[in-house]
Amino acid sequence: MATKNASEYLMKSIQTSRLLLRNFSLEDAADLFDYLHEPRASCFFSLRLEDMAAAHQEVSKRSNSDDTVAVCLRSTNQLIGDLFATRENDPDTFSVGWNFNARFGGAGLATEAAQALFEYLFAGKDARRLFAYVEEDNVASQRLCEKLGMRHEGTFKEFISFENDSYGRPVFVNTRQYAILRKEWLQ
Repeated sequence: MATKNASEYLMKSIQTSRLLLRNFSLEDAADLFDYLHEPRASCFFSLRLEDMAAAHQEVSKRSNSDDTVAVCLRSTNQLIGDLFATRENDPDTFSVGWNFNARFGGAGLATEAAQALFEYLFAGKDARRLFAYVEEDNVASQRLCEKLGMRHEGTFKEFISFENDSYGRPVFVNTRQYAILRKEWLQ
């Protein structure tokens, strides 16, 4: 059986009018540290980077995977955030999400990047269904899901814990699930 080398697994870059979606590179460490040293959303607390050494280690890991995609300004190649798409048990279903540097918020860049990712997954990876989990207090991500045409399928009460309280007990948060089918995307 023939084996594939690592470069055969990596996605080709995707360009939008303002962005470049590509695999991570080692040069992204400082920009990744800029938004992951203090993650805004609780779901990213486990990815918190303590120092630049951790940032270098993280970009090295991400550079060999298609699960997380670097989102960069097309004009400068500066990393401003990332997207993820993880294949679930069904080969045509992906869990999706995003994490962006707050300094680049409000300009529609997350929407532009996620639309490009969705198009790639539906057309290039033959996805049938995409879904996202969003914490109940993460209104910006809820709005993004709705802009992308995703429907709110339900809310899981006290679904998951990303941190502990001052006594060391898990703090569970309510989590919304959004989803979209390929046939809905194409409409």
